[in-house]
Amino acid sequence: MEKYLIVGAGRSGICSANMLEALGKSYAIYDANVNLDKEMLIDRLDNKNPELVLGEVTDSTLEGISICVTSPGVPLETPILTAVQNKNIPIWSEIELAYLYDKGRVIGITGTNGKTTTTSLTYEIVKKWNEKTLLVGNIEIPYTGLALESVEGGATVAEISSFQLETMLTFKPKVSAILNITPDHLDRHKTMENYADVKKSIAKNQDETDFCVLNYEDDVLREFGKDLKCNAVFFSSLRELSDGLYYKDGVIYLAEGGESTPYIRTDETNLVGLHNFENIMAAVAMTRSFGVPDEVIKQAVRDFVAVEHRIEFVAEIKGVKYYNDSKGTNTDAAIKAIDAMPSKTVLIAGGYDKKSEYDEWVSRFPGKVRKLVLIGQTRENIAAACDKIGFKDYCFAETLEEAVKICAESAEEGDCCLLSPACASWGMFKNYQQRGTMFKEYVKALK
Repeated sequence: MEKYLIVGAGRSGICSANMLEALGKSYAIYDANVNLDKEMLIDRLDNKNPELVLGEVTDSTLEGISICVTSPGVPLETPILTAVQNKNIPIWSEIELAYLYDKGRVIGITGTNGKTTTTSLTYEIVKKWNEKTLLVGNIEIPYTGLALESVEGGATVAEISSFQLETMLTFKPKVSAILNITPDHLDRHKTMENYADVKKSIAKNQDETDFCVLNYEDDVLREFGKDLKCNAVFFSSLRELSDGLYYKDGVIYLAEGGESTPYIRTDETNLVGLHNFENIMAAVAMTRSFGVPDEVIKQAVRDFVAVEHRIEFVAEIKGVKYYNDSKGTNTDAAIKAIDAMPSKTVLIAGGYDKKSEYDEWVSRFPGKVRKLVLIGQTRENIAAACDKIGFKDYCFAETLEEAVKICAESAEEGDCCLLSPACASWGMFKNYQQRGTMFKEYVKALK
């Protein structure tokens, strides 16, 4: 009998286990943490007597295993996955497992930045047209948590990370999108070339009946579009296109066969900043390719509001506006957040070290950032990048609460205070959501 090994007992692993349980499959759950809270795990599992393997990998761990389903947070170089590869056992991401049982058509979205906003908007558009639409992936519930709820004629909108794409085999979305590729997760992928190749693999199984939406202003993606088997659909925020979508002077245009027509004005929407106009264009391109009527798309875009933790307005206190961009976990996202601020900004940044470079981001500070408050593991590295360009308006804080207080003391009326860390949250927080939520609580306490 076919037996699965689920690697990782977090949210993704639990959903995979519950899916396999519902399918009547045989499986075991492995986690490297010998101190795992078993009671809490079992409480979240449908099977109250699961086969659990914790800690060291032995030969018996893989005995009888025919397929390994790994969680995105587990690198391929870890001992358990190395042992799996040495035994030639197929490794699936939970995306792969879920996709095999999805009865509807799929939209798959990846990219370094903008995934959450674009995925949320895409879902709202499709759901307005087809009520039988699921939202899955990094943004919401793991794909395996909802795949068995899919129905014929339904749709699935999935936000997919590079970690999940590493072990994707047959996944074939009807429409895919790669929003951009900028440096991120190089601690895991090692090189930009590796990282880009993983992102591009979202389209590897697509054919001439499918569509891939790409950012024309990303050099890698512009070239990639020339080699696709499927139909490439471009969007651009900087130039007019003869085919695709582009932004110019407050209007998003639709170009077909060299003819351009205004599609929607950006002041009709609730989103601000050029990066968000890119997100809108990507969502429009995907949903049009998926078959959603234009009037449905336009109304959904007008109704949409920004997602939590992504340049989210929190409050105005004593003439200072506070914004939560905790989801800005890399420098490219943080640059977009600074650019979106309408006035001088007091910035909170720093966090877990993903081996990023900070020079380009820091170069935006002079004339825009009134004060930089640094927290976390990367604060010394960011400070060094500031020193290189002579930007000295920075200080260190030990906690996020202290950083918020420094911001309140440093900001002048009319300024913005922005949490946009350019770094991951790990080490100080469980995730970026917790970091953003705590920031909002500290800001509201200022009142």
